[in-house]
Amino acid sequence: MIVIDSASPVPPFEQLRAQLARQIQDHTLAVGTQLPTIRRLAADLGLAVNTVGRAYRALEEAALIETRGRAGSFVTAAGEQGRERARHAAAEYAAVIAGVGIDTDEAIRIIEAALANGAAASPSSRLATSHRPDGDVP
Repeated sequence: MIVIDSASPVPPFEQLRAQLARQIQDHTLAVGTQLPTIRRLAADLGLAVNTVGRAYRALEEAALIETRGRAGSFVTAAGEQGRERARHAAAEYAAVIAGVGIDTDEAIRIIEAALANGAAASPSSRLATSHRPDGDVP
C-alpha cells in the first residue's frame, strides 16, 4: 500500500519512489510484478502524472524496474543485484578500514556520515564528490 503524506516535507515523487523501492527490496513486489500504469497510479494516489512518472524514472535509473513499451513497467531482478553490489562494496570497505587501522566504531561513523550527507545517493553525486579538488565531502 502506497501512502503519500501531503504534509510531509519529502516531495511526493520521493515518497512514492522510496515506498516502491522498499517494496521491491523486501520482496513485497516480486520480480516480474507489473506496476500500475503511470496514469492509473497517479489517479489512485491523487498525484500528477508527472510526479508518478518522475518516481518511475528514478526507479528505472536504479534498475529496480524496467519499462517494456506499451506492456508496462515491471519489477526487475536488479534489487538482488544491488544488494550483492552493496555486500561487495562493504567487504572492500572493511578491507580498507582494516588496512589503515581504523577501529570499527569510527568506520561505522564514517559510513553513517556518508549516508547522511547523501554521498552515496546517486552515481552523479559520487562523481561530483570525487572530483572536488580538496577531497572533502560536502
